[in-house]
Amino acid sequence: MITTLLVTFSIFAIVMAVMAVGVIFSGRCLRGSCGGPEVLDGDGEPISCAACPRRKQREAARSPGGST
Repeated sequence: MITTLLVTFSIFAIVMAVMAVGVIFSGRCLRGSCGGPEVLDGDGEPISCAACPRRKQREAARSPGGST
């Protein structure tokens, strides 16, 4: 019984580690307000994550002088 539990836990841990490595090497932003669809606050202003590497590109594209 305990052996089955440990094997199951180990398989889940390995799968989660492989997924984490895949996310790290893909270089994508996290989903949600940072890398996913644009999320607006109550005033209609976009919410963006300060740590997102694409934040400056998105802000430049939104500004009146920015390119589209």
